[in-house]
Amino acid sequence: MPYLTANNFPTEPAGKRFRAALNRPGIYQLPGAHNGQAAIQAGNAGFDGLYLSGAAMTASMGLPDLGIITVDEVAFFIRQIARASGLPLLVDGDTGYGEALNVMHMVRTFEDAGAGAVHLEDQVLPKKCGHLNGKSLVSPTEMAAKVAAAAKAAREMVIVARTDAVGVDGFDAAVDRAKLYVESGAEAIFPEGLTSRDMFEKFKTALPDTPLLANMTEFGKTPFFTASEFEEMGYKMVIWPVSSLRVANKAQAELYASIREHGGTREMLDRMQTRQELYDTIGLDAYEALDASIVKTIVPVMPDS
Repeated sequence: MPYLTANNFPTEPAGKRFRAALNRPGIYQLPGAHNGQAAIQAGNAGFDGLYLSGAAMTASMGLPDLGIITVDEVAFFIRQIARASGLPLLVDGDTGYGEALNVMHMVRTFEDAGAGAVHLEDQVLPKKCGHLNGKSLVSPTEMAAKVAAAAKAAREMVIVARTDAVGVDGFDAAVDRAKLYVESGAEAIFPEGLTSRDMFEKFKTALPDTPLLANMTEFGKTPFFTASEFEEMGYKMVIWPVSSLRVANKAQAELYASIREHGGTREMLDRMQTRQELYDTIGLDAYEALDASIVKTIVPVMPDS
């Protein structure tokens, strides 16, 4: 239900709702939503939490995922997704957009925009996708300082620390970093770039009391696992970060190719969301009813003297 017309739109802070979902039994499934429409569709499918990927944001803007976008640009995405769906949102905070004070500014801005959780990573700018080679890391203590700053700035927001150390310095270094980040204030850990079930299980064994996040991105280094399989490995969250954007982009490319070939869209009609389906998704009827229910304000006219 659209946020302007919903009587039951959430009033509790998103961070509090995200933490409650994280603490319940089972694995918290967080599909990526790259805009408000995708967020509504994910909610309609039954998901009660979402993920906002930096790679999806930048790609939707026609940019690579190199830490180019700004805090305010990300906040724009957060606001539209939070308002459209009302669901708790985990946001990709990249490297924190600077040092400790910048990280604190990011946390407050994202929380004010409606995010429930954020993750920070320990890469050096320009950062890269976690499933690419050639990454460089900041020192463990530098990242720990960022995590501590994020935890200090957060009011209800859940702070997740991501480490890319597995692909740079090895598994043991990643575990050591993760433990340090927990000591510094991270409530959960995102071990990026794991390449086998055994590695996922060993990471959980090394941090038995810490909630862990699994990244089920396509076309990366991680083999395909289902949410249930990650739960069996002991993980509390799983994200599918860019899946919605990949599907949408593929469909758009096919649409433009068809228009170019056929001179129109007739061949693609059965692949389209209909006008009624679009209006139903965004709640047009509810908005129109709300508009009609508001009494028009009449400005008094001064009488002639």
